[in-house]
Amino acid sequence: MVDHATPNLPSRSFDATITFYAALGFEIVFRDAGWLILDRGGLMLEFFPDPGLNPASSSFGSCLRVDDLDAFCTRCRVAGIPEATAGWPRIQPARLEASGMRIAYLLDPDGSLLRLVQNPTT
Repeated sequence: MVDHATPNLPSRSFDATITFYAALGFEIVFRDAGWLILDRGGLMLEFFPDPGLNPASSSFGSCLRVDDLDAFCTRCRVAGIPEATAGWPRIQPARLEASGMRIAYLLDPDGSLLRLVQNPTT
């Protein structure tokens, strides 16, 4: 196995987290009462229970680097995630940032911000 890191994000409800991320193509790798791991083609997210979390004040986040940002954003919209600037869950469309990277922003139901970053083409 290659060294790697995975984000650890809060979940108010593992069942709700699984439902949300399953619509985006994630599958359960591991689940018990205290930990949940989801995977989507090498993108791995880990969750810990935080039933008292207030999504409006959550400061959790991560970058997900993807080969096809447009396809991932389309999958989000097909899953019913609204394109919006307030509320959660929501997605903000991809745009070219000052850094030169194309990035979209996904806020999950628990208020975690996932920056969706287009991998560079080689």
